Amino acid sequence: MEGQLHPLDMTQNTSESEIARLREEEFDSTKSGSENHEGASGDDQEQRPNKKKRYHRHTQHQIQEMEAFFKECPHPDDKQRKELSRELGLEPLQVKFWFQNKRTQMKTQHERHENTQLRTENEKLRADNMRYREALSNASCPNCGGPTAIGEMSFDEHHLRLENARLREEIDRISAIAAKYVGKPVVNYPLLSPPVPSRPLELAVGNFGAQPGIGGGEMYGAADLLRSISAPTEADKPMIIELAVAAMEELIRMAQMGEPLWMTSLDGTAAVLNEDEYVRTFPRGIGPKPTGFKCEASRETAVVIMNHISLVEILMDVNQWSTVFSGIVSRAMTLEVLSTGVAGNYNGALQVMTAEFQVPSPLVPTRESYYVRYCKQHGEGTWAVVDVSLDNLRPSPAVRCRRRPSGCLIQEMPNGYSKVTWVEHVEVDDRGVHNLYKQLVSTGNAFGAKRWVATLDRQCERLASVMATNIPTVEVGVITNQDGRKSMLKLAERMVISFCAGVSASTAHTWTTLSGTGADDVRVMTRKSVDDPGRPPGIVLSAATSFWLPVPPKRVFDFLRDENTRSEWDILSNGGVVQEMAHIANGRDTGNCVSLLRVNSANSSQSNMLILQESCTDPTASFVIYAPVDIVAMNVVLNGGDPDYVALLPSGFAILPDGTSLHGANIGEAASGGSLLTVAFQILVDSVPTAKLSLGSVATVNNLIACTVERIKASLSCESA
Repeated sequence: MEGQLHPLDMTQNTSESEIARLREEEFDSTKSGSENHEGASGDDQEQRPNKKKRYHRHTQHQIQEMEAFFKECPHPDDKQRKELSRELGLEPLQVKFWFQNKRTQMKTQHERHENTQLRTENEKLRADNMRYREALSNASCPNCGGPTAIGEMSFDEHHLRLENARLREEIDRISAIAAKYVGKPVVNYPLLSPPVPSRPLELAVGNFGAQPGIGGGEMYGAADLLRSISAPTEADKPMIIELAVAAMEELIRMAQMGEPLWMTSLDGTAAVLNEDEYVRTFPRGIGPKPTGFKCEASRETAVVIMNHISLVEILMDVNQWSTVFSGIVSRAMTLEVLSTGVAGNYNGALQVMTAEFQVPSPLVPTRESYYVRYCKQHGEGTWAVVDVSLDNLRPSPAVRCRRRPSGCLIQEMPNGYSKVTWVEHVEVDDRGVHNLYKQLVSTGNAFGAKRWVATLDRQCERLASVMATNIPTVEVGVITNQDGRKSMLKLAERMVISFCAGVSASTAHTWTTLSGTGADDVRVMTRKSVDDPGRPPGIVLSAATSFWLPVPPKRVFDFLRDENTRSEWDILSNGGVVQEMAHIANGRDTGNCVSLLRVNSANSSQSNMLILQESCTDPTASFVIYAPVDIVAMNVVLNGGDPDYVALLPSGFAILPDGTSLHGANIGEAASGGSLLTVAFQILVDSVPTAKLSLGSVATVNNLIACTVERIKASLSCESA
């Protein structure tokens, strides 16, 4: 048997005494030079009384050769043994015994080493055990300070309670420090890259360009609340993980359950959360609703043209996410990645984030949130991404919005489509919302699931259109050059992001709001542009105002995007004839497109002007955004050149339903309600960044926006009359 010195194989042509002699020689040769001083056995003495025992040792060369062969093959077969014996001048049996003994020797050494390791580990465990016993004997109750009743709980449970008490004490201490310094930086952000403008999404499904730094537009600053938040401490992390796991479970149930948790609205088109049933179903969560806060809960389902893996990637990459949802997300950053996921994908990914959510109007305050985002795969082709607020870790009176478990369930569908079920559940102090927008916000259409899903659906169509290769060439002005399409869409995307960043009431941008600049309903801001290839250098003024129109959103959108009616409201086109030179359709709705317009000036001494325009619409919001562009620069873009160096100052319109129509009457339908229109202009008032801003410039911008508003009201009232 292997592992001990083997009984000898008997062969017909080898005598017992010869085998015994060989056996002794082999055993002796594996001792690496030590001599066998034991005498022969009693039987041998009887058989060979007059002979001294023979000693035979292999030569150094023989041992080296067999050692080398052993490393390659510890179990040689008969053929290999015969060949080796011939090479070394030994009997095959000698070779066989040497290998047997060598294997035994190696096994013994391995066992000895293993025993040493086990002994060391045993000593370590014994020392740990003694340390825990000593700690246990001196333990006190974390609640009352008295001695613990050891008999009532297991050793493990008691150890966990002690650890829990220590963590809670540390969290309380950190939370107190954070609350004390709200509005001031708690730490310098070691995790944040230098602020850079977000780059547009790489327009290729499954190949999105993720840029470092801060996502979602020109976001150089941060609101007071978000400035005061640092990455979580080590003590926070177990609580964050526990919260995220519970939130994921809640999201899945919220996405799938029906009545009595979700009731059907009176018109039968929407799901309404039963708050009492919610509290009974999910009693733990993030605590009771703060006083004065309102609950906004909504659920929406749609099938979108993007595969589930790409959707998960967009949601888990802050730059892609804030770019795709630039109309809703005005600022976002990842403070810390607690887990990147497993097996090369986002399954199990966990990241702590801050974000600011907006409505494209200066009359609706933004909503700031500090939360953890958790991604998990639930079976083949099904993923979920959930957010839940971490405000309990940083108690602050500045918190105006809490995200209860919100997010989406993504299910794979055939042909690269995905079914998305979105749940949006927040508690918010909405007292700062202007009366014009109160109805829209309270119905959940401003920040709710319907708006997220509608935006996602439109953006998925936009991205899919970029990849299209079967472009019909029959229409005049359609851009069929693939590189040119990509570059122009990338430029238009940057224009949209820049517009959204300057139109809302966000506190996170580099705009300086000017007080006392005339009418109360026009907000004027200024910014100095220096060394930014994407903007003309100098002082830029931005003016924005929102107002109500007694006209359905669809009609307002069609009027503003139509180049044939542009001269009715566009003062800067100076009465010139507007022609569409080129366009790219990027959605099912004909209103979703990027156009290049030429204004043929009525005055022959003035040069013609080019305007880049993107119009986009979905059931919850529509935009018409445009910017004057340089002819030479646009030629470069249309030939597939880099669009990042084209200077843009976007202006335009955001059109929202006023919230008075029925839930089912969206922008794309013959809605009975009116529209909430936001008009915003960005104008270069001085090409020298160091110049002083004159009040005349502010008055000019105010006058421009007022005249535009009046023209729009007059034209649309004539239409509706």
